[in-house]
Amino acid sequence: MYVSSTETFLLFSQDIPSQNLGFVDPRSATLDLNVAGKDYVIHQSPTILNRPGSTTGAVVWKITPLVADWLVRSDNPLWTSGVLSPASSVLELGCGISGLNGLVLAPLVARYILTDQSYVARLVEKNINENSPLGNPKQPGTTSQKRKGKPSAVHSRAELRFQPLDWELDEVTPSLTGSEKDKSFDTVIACDCIYNDTLIRPLVQTCADVCKLRSADDNTSSEPTICLVAQQLRDPEIFEAWIKEFSKYFRIWRVPDNTLTEELRSNPGFVVHLGILQDAAEIRNQS
Repeated sequence: MYVSSTETFLLFSQDIPSQNLGFVDPRSATLDLNVAGKDYVIHQSPTILNRPGSTTGAVVWKITPLVADWLVRSDNPLWTSGVLSPASSVLELGCGISGLNGLVLAPLVARYILTDQSYVARLVEKNINENSPLGNPKQPGTTSQKRKGKPSAVHSRAELRFQPLDWELDEVTPSLTGSEKDKSFDTVIACDCIYNDTLIRPLVQTCADVCKLRSADDNTSSEPTICLVAQQLRDPEIFEAWIKEFSKYFRIWRVPDNTLTEELRSNPGFVVHLGILQDAAEIRNQS
């Protein structure tokens, strides 16, 4: 569904139930989560959450397991359209301490790079080490039961790692891929990163900078990088500020509710958008 100028009105005119701030459980140091039929024990830090400053990545947000579950479903339009495939390289912005999207999706793609500020590094790496299924990946040609609603994992050497990236301070470069050959990403994911108006411009600029890597990458597909932004609907003014800034750089589509899981749809208060970077002429015309 292509996004129009009335997107904020269309979404916030619905009767959206209260999700509070959207934490799963901000008081617990560990969470037991089941996503796509697999159990995860996620370590988080209520102590860091309560420090002064923006440390919201220290705990798990409600939308994260919902997005992770949706991302690995075989009927997800990202898989059926070929946007995601076993050869995909994915970058996540603002992954927080859990790394949950990466833990769930990484076995199904070639490379998944988690990024956030350096303060989450210790816990996200602990969660990767204790929960990652990549220690015993499936080998091509082996027989195993295919889980319903989930694509088959075929890459035997999938990669999942964390890389510090501050939207305001760090430069986006091809080195983020960690590969000598590949210099760009197929998909960029930002999950519930839009809550602070001062971070909207740096976030959108980082999304654009990552997508621009594709045009300089001679070793990969000519298909554009897809930017996926999932968020909880909280404040119409914050959402409007994001959609206006995002539309300066991207052509935007909202993922229709009928292609999302029931829990991730807009009437429970969540929304998923896809963006494709505009060409330079389109961006100049909006300036």
